[in-house]
Amino acid sequence: MLRDRAPAKINLTLHVVGRRADGWHELESLVAFSHAGDALSLSPDAPLTLVVEGPTAAAAGEAGDNLILRAARHFAESVPGARLGAFHLVKRLPVAAGIGGGSSDAAAALRLLARANGVAFDDPRLLAAAARTGADVPVCLAARARMMRGLGERLGPVRDLPPLVALLVNPGAPLETRRVFARMNVAPGSATGYGAHPPIGPRVGASDLLTTLKRGRNDMEAAACRLAPVIGDVLAVLGAAPGSVLARMSGSGATCFALFRDCRSATRAKKSILRAHPGWWTKVCALR
Repeated sequence: MLRDRAPAKINLTLHVVGRRADGWHELESLVAFSHAGDALSLSPDAPLTLVVEGPTAAAAGEAGDNLILRAARHFAESVPGARLGAFHLVKRLPVAAGIGGGSSDAAAALRLLARANGVAFDDPRLLAAAARTGADVPVCLAARARMMRGLGERLGPVRDLPPLVALLVNPGAPLETRRVFARMNVAPGSATGYGAHPPIGPRVGASDLLTTLKRGRNDMEAAACRLAPVIGDVLAVLGAAPGSVLARMSGSGATCFALFRDCRSATRAKKSILRAHPGWWTKVCALR
């Protein structure tokens, strides 16, 4: 049996550059990945199946619609005669939460299939299968910090960011990306003009990175807050927590994150938040 993990994808910044004539939105985003996430295993040479269990499995929907199986089929089309197998997913990340859980699961499936078939992780066939599966799947393959642009297909080099301690909070309000984009109401074929993404040097220290992140933003945040006002509550709570240096929404929400000076401050904030909001999902993690 082969095993891998599917970490949460965190959009440290998310700039909506504009909308193409075909309706797709162009983005610029610095993404990082947590050490925590879902767990996926593969038993090679068995029939292609998927079993899902875990704390958030019920919200993941029918297994037949899961991106893991879609990724496996695309891999089989790209690598004729490929060994497939039986997948087992332990779902821990919240669903429709702005942290790329489904895309990360699909990327983990592709990594497992690549290992089972002796395919290198930089093989064009693997990258093609990832791109066909979903816009966020290619960046999740390496699961390392980097810039992503366009629809997610233009990836910058992997970045070695200084250590980042984060507290992730999801208030239990699923939010579909398409609804947030619709609320933003960017006309097809137009640019937003919100401002360029701040440049990030090849070697950036902790202080400079934080300054850069504060100059960035998440352009989907305002629309998401109108659709799910509880997001504003989460951001206010995270921003007021002792030791918090930056609070922002990830992706299209509703998960938000705060960066902290150290793990102790983040853990204290988590305990305080859970006392006041025991139904919220929280996770202290390191980002890379």
